[in-house]
Amino acid sequence: MSEKTQYTIGDLARRTGLSVKTIRYYADRGIVPPTDRSPAGYRRYGPEAVARLELVRTLRALGVDLATVRRVVAREVPLAEVAAAHAEALAVQIRVLGLRRAVLTVAARRGAGPAEMQVLHRLAQLTAHERQDLVGDFLDAVFVDPSDRPTYPGVLVSMTPDLPDEPTTEQVEAWLELAELCQDPTFRASMRRLARQHAADHDVPGLPRPDAVAVVRDAVAPALAAGVDPTGPDADPVVAAVTARYASLRDRPDDADLRQRLVERLSVANDPRRDRYLDLLSVVNGWSRGGAVTPAVDWFLQALRARMPEPAR
Repeated sequence: MSEKTQYTIGDLARRTGLSVKTIRYYADRGIVPPTDRSPAGYRRYGPEAVARLELVRTLRALGVDLATVRRVVAREVPLAEVAAAHAEALAVQIRVLGLRRAVLTVAARRGAGPAEMQVLHRLAQLTAHERQDLVGDFLDAVFVDPSDRPTYPGVLVSMTPDLPDEPTTEQVEAWLELAELCQDPTFRASMRRLARQHAADHDVPGLPRPDAVAVVRDAVAPALAAGVDPTGPDADPVVAAVTARYASLRDRPDDADLRQRLVERLSVANDPRRDRYLDLLSVVNGWSRGGAVTPAVDWFLQALRARMPEPAR
């Protein structure tokens, strides 16, 4: 090979942007061996050394370890195989980093102390099986009485979070909050009361029918959107429509007892944590968000109570 086609370490450094020290280090480990030496003993490199150093720099920038780099440039292992293995490893690292970021984000937002930080970290590290156990335990606590369990399996599925294998940070954050809600004894008790009332509203023979919350949600939505005052006269037709519809579904007269029953049903359902659970569930499962019932229930409770006689003293 002529002198014109050979490079000194200094030449390679200028062409590749790597330092002389780094190139010498790679040469000593057989990654970029010299092709010749000058009469004075200095290392000389052929044109292929430039391409090899560019590849080495790229692989190192991508996080490939030096031993693997040596095997790639020596053609002992296919580059595609190395790329696939490292891409898979990076995917795992990205997921771990995403979990850590979510935990730290939630902890910072709440001003969490050491104990809460540990709880958040533990919940983020749960396996898919452990998450299923946690949610299953929650649903068992809500539907503790077999008679309260939904007739259709789809109802339970619609209440079950399913964190994907590669969740976004938002999904992990939603899972952390949802998991804490599932373990909250007061929320479990509230949902258990709601489940029992829902079951009681469906104890009328015949086809499945909407419960009190569904009747209110559907009837109140237009009035709520229009800004109707629940205590004003414009709310009268809405209240009448709801009580008449609920009485028809229950096969009972639209009287004071039925309205009191409605108040009791809706007071239990008027827990903003239920809407929060469903909102978080939508985020975790990648469903469209919305459908909060608390505003409608709260509006109707104000409207109905304003039209009920004061209790006798």
